[in-house]
Amino acid sequence: MKAVQVTFDEALLEQLDDHPSVKQRGRSAVLSDAVTDYLRRQERAGIDRSYARGYGDTGSVASEFRGWDRESVWPQD
Repeated sequence: MKAVQVTFDEALLEQLDDHPSVKQRGRSAVLSDAVTDYLRRQERAGIDRSYARGYGDTGSVASEFRGWDRESVWPQD
């Protein structure tokens, strides 16, 4: 583990320190969880952007198959 220095607005720090989970687990543990969650969300967002680029209306896969949906014939019920 490595100690880091982080600057917080005093009101935000007070809210953080007043939270029951911070009182129970400690500020460092809660902030570490928050950063881990943030990084996971950013990774997922990047994956979502990649899928959108690949399979979206302007993606390479989408342009390759554009128009094929009109070529198929669906059976009548």
